[in-house]
Amino acid sequence: MKEYVYAQIEELAGQLKELKLMSEQVVRIADICIEAIKNGHKVIWCGNGGSAAQAQHLAAELVGRYKINRPAMNSLSLTVDTSNLTAIGNDYGYDVVFSRQLEGVGQKGDVLVGLSTSGNSKNVVLAFEQAKKTGITTIALVGAKGGLMKELADYSLCVPATTSAHIQEMHITVGHLVCDLIEREFYGNLNK
Repeated sequence: MKEYVYAQIEELAGQLKELKLMSEQVVRIADICIEAIKNGHKVIWCGNGGSAAQAQHLAAELVGRYKINRPAMNSLSLTVDTSNLTAIGNDYGYDVVFSRQLEGVGQKGDVLVGLSTSGNSKNVVLAFEQAKKTGITTIALVGAKGGLMKELADYSLCVPATTSAHIQEMHITVGHLVCDLIEREFYGNLNK
C-alpha cells in the first residue's frame, strides 16, 4: 500500500512539474478574467461531479476571498442552484442545464470557464456554444486529450494528465493560481 501511495504522489508530482511549463497559459487565463472584471463583467464557472465542486469552489474564492481581505468580485457557478438544475433537467434535459442558465444570466463580455476531465461533457459543450452566441469568452480547463471543448473554446489549457483524479488536482491548482493573480491585480496592496 505504501508503495502504491508513493507511486501515485510521484506521478502527480511529475505532472505538476510539467504544468509548471504552462505558467504562461495560466497567466493568460487570469488576464482574460481580469479584463472581464475590469469592464464590469463576471467570471462564470461550470462542470460536472468533481468539476462541479471545483466550479463552485473557485467562484467562492472570487466572491469571498482567496488570500486578501477585499471587496467581493463578480463570479458565479452554474452548478449550485438545485432548483434551476432540477427544473431545467426535468423540463428540457440534463444536457442543457448550463446553457439554459447561461442564456439567462450571461452577458456579452463575461467569461465562461468550463472544467471537464474528458473535454467532452455535453452540457459544458452546449454552454460553450451558447456562450459563442452571446459574445461570452470561453476558457476550457481539460485533460491532456482536450476533447471537443478544446476545439470550441476561445482559450484552452490541457493539463498534462489523463486520469480524472490527477486532472482535477491540476485543475484546482490552476484555478487557485488564476484566483490569486486576479486578486493580486485588483487588491495586491490592500493589506500593506
